[in-house]
Amino acid sequence: MLRIDGLRKAFGEVQALDGVSLAIQPGEVFGFLGANGAGKTTTMRIVLGFLRPDTGTVTWMDRDARAWPRRVWGYMPEERGLYGRMPVIDQLVYFASLYGVSKTKARRDALAWLARFRIADYADRKADSLSKGNQQKVQYIATILHDPDVLLMDEPFAGLDPVNVAMLKDAFVEMRDRGKTILFSTHQLEQAEELCDSVAIIDHGRVITAGTTREVKRSTGHQTVRVAIGGDGNGSWLEALPHVTVTRPGHDFTELRVDAGADPQAVLKAAMNRGEVLRFEVGDPSLEEVFVEKVGALDLEERTLAAAPESAR
Repeated sequence: MLRIDGLRKAFGEVQALDGVSLAIQPGEVFGFLGANGAGKTTTMRIVLGFLRPDTGTVTWMDRDARAWPRRVWGYMPEERGLYGRMPVIDQLVYFASLYGVSKTKARRDALAWLARFRIADYADRKADSLSKGNQQKVQYIATILHDPDVLLMDEPFAGLDPVNVAMLKDAFVEMRDRGKTILFSTHQLEQAEELCDSVAIIDHGRVITAGTTREVKRSTGHQTVRVAIGGDGNGSWLEALPHVTVTRPGHDFTELRVDAGADPQAVLKAAMNRGEVLRFEVGDPSLEEVFVEKVGALDLEERTLAAAPESAR
């Protein structure tokens, strides 16, 4: 597996990483979730050997990550890494050749990917003439053209419209099905929820929670209920039920949070007494809800500690 163990990294007085540990299984899509500045990019750069940690280790298949040949890794930075005045196909062939791929194979595979991403006509254009979304797709092709075992992608969906997001998701699935290990960072939690086998939430350089996507979604202990009753309007009466919080009122359905230990069936019974139940679902919280709850709770704890007298800390 890709094992990240106890990474700490400071830049001057800023503690960018504070004991980050992760275990990413081979062939897994792993989402690294956090706000800008949380430590995602720093972690990736240490994995790739661009930065050295102050303490901690990174191994791939039980061997120091820095000892593996570069061809093992594919990296897609958040910033564009393209030569703006160089034709797209020329630089894709050039990047692949740096990893030992023959120019003939690199050109054939690059043209196939450009066609798949519906930008085959742009092969001979300069990169800076492309839209940001199309540059992002070219960047992705450059990342995978040498067939790496591990893909690290920093905010790969940033700036993409829904059509291009769908294309990139399909490419992720194909890479996973081919046995590639994928670690990607994002603050677009709906993308992670759809794609990831496992996730970690990082905040201020510390991993708040990590595990399979299902485990993380269930880590809050509460459940989410969606209910709709014929002719009930926005379901505001549900706020009066014990151990229930309305999180998303609406005319089509009302979404509720049911506290840990409470029975969601109590909501159903109350709804049936109110009228015809058109919809009733019980599920786990979304990753967005988990993120807001856990990171928000940590921020509150830190603010409270900072405001406390020195003797109480």
